[in-house]
Amino acid sequence: QVQLVESGGGLVQAGGSLRLSCKASGSISIIRPMYWYRQTPGKQRELLATITSGGSTNYTDSVKGRFTISRDNAKNTIYLQMNSLKPEDTAVYYCKAWRAGSNVGYWGQGTQVTVSS
Repeated sequence: QVQLVESGGGLVQAGGSLRLSCKASGSISIIRPMYWYRQTPGKQRELLATITSGGSTNYTDSVKGRFTISRDNAKNTIYLQMNSLKPEDTAVYYCKAWRAGSNVGYWGQGTQVTVSS
């Protein structure tokens, strides 16, 4: 079984910063990428950032240059450093990982980020 627990969300003013964490436990794949997504009401979940086991990263255009994904394989944890936050970044943020040896993906429960103007 795989469990993902996000933390670090909260209320911040525009221009501020937050650091999200996603702690994974159980039989997660350490060789497959891990991801950060976000979702606002009525919209599809949006992929924000990807990090491979080797540390290569990729970002969607809307967060490029402001958000940084990182990974600590020893702690089975990924992070999302979010700087220069904007009100449109307000959303529930989720991490995703794969179960080892399978194509089954797991999601955390999400953490709310609210950016006030």
